[in-house]
Amino acid sequence: MQCFISILRGINVGGQRIIKMEELKSLYSDLGFLGCQSYIQSGNVVFCSSEENAKNLESLISMEIANRFNLKVPVIVLKTEELNEIISNNPFLGDPSSGDTHLHITFLSDIPEMELAGKISQSSFLPDRFHIRGKTMYLCCPNGYGNTKFNNTFIENKLKVTATTRNWRTTLELLRMAEKTATLTR
Repeated sequence: MQCFISILRGINVGGQRIIKMEELKSLYSDLGFLGCQSYIQSGNVVFCSSEENAKNLESLISMEIANRFNLKVPVIVLKTEELNEIISNNPFLGDPSSGDTHLHITFLSDIPEMELAGKISQSSFLPDRFHIRGKTMYLCCPNGYGNTKFNNTFIENKLKVTATTRNWRTTLELLRMAEKTATLTR
């Protein structure tokens, strides 16, 4: 049994595309997943499954959300080990100018094409900084994520992949939950 973190794009934001977390957890349980837990109201669910392919899980969850709630919601699924690696590889950790409250992780549905990643790397919106590694975009936004140009829509338009962003504290909590769930379902 493998533990996963699923991150849904664009639900419960601005009063649109509402899915109550209890209903979402119920959907995951109905799909046969174990240890289902949600974190805050923006579509973060930790669960365990015997299915090991994250892309298969993304499709399954997305289809079931469409069937049950009549919503098209992109879903990104990560193994616990992947999230741990993402956290460990944050290039802004230890940078005194970044501070934990300024750090965000943008999870990408796929590795962006090198040419597109190169183009976005030419974008400069200081003091905001970013670094792309694989399917992750690390953000440091000293004036807050609400004030950055590097929002999900900008990233999706430039990189041609689905993007959803979580703050550093949420990312760390999702890893903690996943590790705890993994030990409880063994």
